[in-house]
Amino acid sequence: MSQKSLAEIGTPVRHFTLQLSATRRGARLARLLTERQLDEWGESYDAAAQVVAELASNAVLHGRVPGRDFRLTLRLYADRTLRIEVTDARGDRIPRLPGPVAQDAEGGRGLLIVAAYAHRWGVVETAAHGKTVWAELTPDQGNLPGPTV
Repeated sequence: MSQKSLAEIGTPVRHFTLQLSATRRGARLARLLTERQLDEWGESYDAAAQVVAELASNAVLHGRVPGRDFRLTLRLYADRTLRIEVTDARGDRIPRLPGPVAQDAEGGRGLLIVAAYAHRWGVVETAAHGKTVWAELTPDQGNLPGPTV
């Protein structure tokens, strides 16, 4: 067992969170802000940007409640694991991986993309009947190459 304490392992080194409007514009902004924030932290952002784009899009399309925003949270840990969280107001609509998707289908691939990039992902209930869909990207999965220079 490592000499690191649980606090060292479980405490993010970097943290970013923001409320965004539950609109297509808000979803696009989530991706852009993720790219900029990770660039500021010196991390590559291609895989993370894709995951955020899918989760934010799902929050807008499937998790929207009129008058309620969604929240984007990024947590970067010491081992360079990046945890992405998108919280919306529709806890009654839990995302699930779809079955086979027709080639000409316009949707149904978002969570497959998340699952392909993420080391692991899941959903947790939040207060006020909402939910948080989260995904973790790890450097050993090839999702986060070394820091950019």
